[in-house]
Amino acid sequence: MEIDWQAFLYGAINTITFLVMVISLFGLIIPIFPGGVVIWVAALVYGIATGWGTLGGWMFFFITLLMIASALADNVFMATKGRQAGASWGNLLLAALAALIGSIFLTPIGGLAAGVLALFLLETRRLDGDKQQAWGVVKALMQGFLLAFIVRFGLGVVKIGLWAIWAANVS
Repeated sequence: MEIDWQAFLYGAINTITFLVMVISLFGLIIPIFPGGVVIWVAALVYGIATGWGTLGGWMFFFITLLMIASALADNVFMATKGRQAGASWGNLLLAALAALIGSIFLTPIGGLAAGVLALFLLETRRLDGDKQQAWGVVKALMQGFLLAFIVRFGLGVVKIGLWAIWAANVS
């Protein structure tokens, strides 16, 4: 029995790409993990490995647009919700910096906690000790985070679907 190495190779590439994409999709649960970008990178590597073709080029173009949208979702939704609740731009930026630094030195969840705590403390100071109003800002920011997660997850599913259409047509 002779092994069809080309079919085996395409099967392996498809399986590895799919696994990376699905793991990245569920990795979006971790606040700082760039799952949408990792899905895009997997599609890029897939295109380089298998060839682009017309369909692949178009699918990768749309995957790229969706990656940009998902990368912006966190910032747009979280900042919008925070601003609607009255947070200052400076405090939102400082909280984002605290989250980034916390994610580097702690875990990503620790980074999220550091950002939330920083925003609460900064807004409490800005609002002359009004902890209830500061907590309202934090709740709004977390609602923005949840909304951004839902959008990023949905866009991730669409990106994987576009890749699947592309992969089904590569031979």
